[in-house]
Amino acid sequence: MLDHAENNPEQITARIREIRQILEMTPREVADKLGITEDLYQQYESNRVSLPISTLYQLADIFSTDFTILLTGDAPRMGDYTLVRAGQGVNIDRCPGYKFSALAFNYIGRTMEPMLVELADDGKEVPLITHGGQEFNLVLSGSVKVVIGKHEFVLNEGDACYFNPRVPHGQRAVGGKATFLTVIQR
Repeated sequence: MLDHAENNPEQITARIREIRQILEMTPREVADKLGITEDLYQQYESNRVSLPISTLYQLADIFSTDFTILLTGDAPRMGDYTLVRAGQGVNIDRCPGYKFSALAFNYIGRTMEPMLVELADDGKEVPLITHGGQEFNLVLSGSVKVVIGKHEFVLNEGDACYFNPRVPHGQRAVGGKATFLTVIQR
């Protein structure tokens, strides 16, 4: 996978801070729009706390910008199609145990975010998140425990799940490393 120098957590949070300042928004205003405390937002913006990928999507919407700009500092360039060769996605390492690779980062105006996700089996409980849109997961290798609200499933290679991500949810590898494709419709 491409290892963009611009795609490290410090650079991402610096871009977020810069865009917020250009838009003349206060940390309090952004925190209120995210539904979090100002203190937590400032911890995200200063990179003291890992910024969840779902919050990156929310920030792109709040700032009326493309997710790719927050992620890489560059605007998407392709309108009719984009091609991403194996290993050439843009890495998003935001959550411990999760390694995301954005697969459509260069497509202008996309309404879906397909990502390859590698999960480590850390044995920890699944951290639950929420975000807008709809989500589809397809397990490519290994086994993934999926929690959606009060429901828990173990998906194996070839199994898929489509769900409402406004319901608290999370995934983790079980029995070793796992890889799945997620497509998030925003």
